[in-house]
Amino acid sequence: MKLTVATTEREAVTIVTVSGEVDVYTAPQLRAALEERIAAGRTAIILDLDDVGFLDSTGLGVLVGRLKAVKKDGGWLRVVCTNERILRLFGITGLDQVLPVHASVDAALAAGPDSDVESDVSA
Repeated sequence: MKLTVATTEREAVTIVTVSGEVDVYTAPQLRAALEERIAAGRTAIILDLDDVGFLDSTGLGVLVGRLKAVKKDGGWLRVVCTNERILRLFGITGLDQVLPVHASVDAALAAGPDSDVESDVSA
């Protein structure tokens, strides 16, 4: 399945909206989009995965790697996701303990600067 990645800016935050499947074939496209924003100094990122139907270990690796990159530069990465399958994967891997997951972009924007591991959705 095709992957689409679109970026928008709201306030000082970059919102990366992803749809499709994130797997070994499409993960490089997501990685490149995120790296481009980080290289441009945009280290406050909301990754909207609500339209992602599948995420494999390669995609998880992209998320973990970009989380480390933005934190190194004093930024943050938050995820928007309500897909039960993806949320379950976050729970099984423990990613929900290090990456804040929110039910909407507005909720992720409203989260305080110390919300690194708080989530407002349950797996």
